Amino acid sequence: MGLLSFLPTRIRFQNPWSTQLLSASYHCTPNSRHFSQILSKSLPFTLRTQKSVVRALATESASPPPANMVKAIRVHELGGPEVLKWEDVEVGEPKEGEVRVKNKAIGLNFIDVYFRKGVYKAPTVPYTPGVEACGVVTAVGPGLTGRQVGDLVAYAGQPMGSYAEEQILPADRVVPVPPSIDPTVAASLLLKGMTAQFLLRSCFKVEPGHTVLVHAAAGGVGSLLCQWANALGATVIGTVSTKEKAAQAKEDGCHHVIIYKEDDFVARVKEITSDNGVEVVYDSVGKDTFEGSLACLKTRGYMVSFGQSSGVPDPVPLSAIAVKSLFLTRPRLFNYAVTRDELLGMAGEVFGNVQSGVLRVRVNHTYPLSEAARAHEDLENRKTSGSVVLIP
Repeated sequence: MGLLSFLPTRIRFQNPWSTQLLSASYHCTPNSRHFSQILSKSLPFTLRTQKSVVRALATESASPPPANMVKAIRVHELGGPEVLKWEDVEVGEPKEGEVRVKNKAIGLNFIDVYFRKGVYKAPTVPYTPGVEACGVVTAVGPGLTGRQVGDLVAYAGQPMGSYAEEQILPADRVVPVPPSIDPTVAASLLLKGMTAQFLLRSCFKVEPGHTVLVHAAAGGVGSLLCQWANALGATVIGTVSTKEKAAQAKEDGCHHVIIYKEDDFVARVKEITSDNGVEVVYDSVGKDTFEGSLACLKTRGYMVSFGQSSGVPDPVPLSAIAVKSLFLTRPRLFNYAVTRDELLGMAGEVFGNVQSGVLRVRVNHTYPLSEAARAHEDLENRKTSGSVVLIP
């Protein structure tokens, strides 16, 4: 055995069926027969028989960096709030065009319920729910410009996965949050605010003199719709389920509030409009209100169905909307914020209306992220009003 044979060598053994890593030092070179004898005697039988990976290094090698583990809500099967599980997940490093964000507040939206129940199909199962959050950038991908560590940003829409302490996001889907807007407000506002924006400005352009009907007027989107439509000069009719919510809807700009558990909203709308009907109905309730909403429209009116909290509406024959030449649409935010310019324009208008006082955001309920199941249950049972936010 020559002089080189006595140089210290560091050997690392990796079992491919396990995360266990074994290390040992031997005073021999890998090509010596003494190395083979020591190796055969030193390794456990299980490692020698399971295609172990053997690395001989001339110097000490650095161990791989520890995984960045965070807490998140995971869904392994579709169902009720009980399928929302609090688990550890790994968050990697951002790649090119990505940022890593530590969430400070997470918006709860009814679309999260739709995905959990299977009304909308999640890309994969299991998955992390949530499509809205506000947080601080903690890392940026290689070569990325325009975003930096420490930026306060928010996102709404794709990709799903905001129910987590940290997440990786495409840099072109996050928007800067003005310093005057609190993260909790931003997280509760962006998705709902941009929804209100495209409903009022794109699906049907509300103008002074119009009369609009807003269902669930005290809800997260409904509250913003009422305030914004009022500011645009429309007469706003809102439906709610309780007297407490009726008071809030009044504060939010509803000129007429209907408690649908006490009154027939179709009859009341006809009374309020002197049988003329309304130019547009914004309906997020679905099955329970759909047919009545069509009946409330004037000739050539617009039925904007953007949710189904009470269930999927029954099929409607074309003849039902032909009588008054009605327009019917089922829009989604993601189709109205396709480009970066569209996204920034919508978000900028929403934040601007908050800063100017046109919109007042009601964050009426906050829950720890770990209690997302309780928050979902309260939302579905209509125990909430305004916006609901989860705090990591």
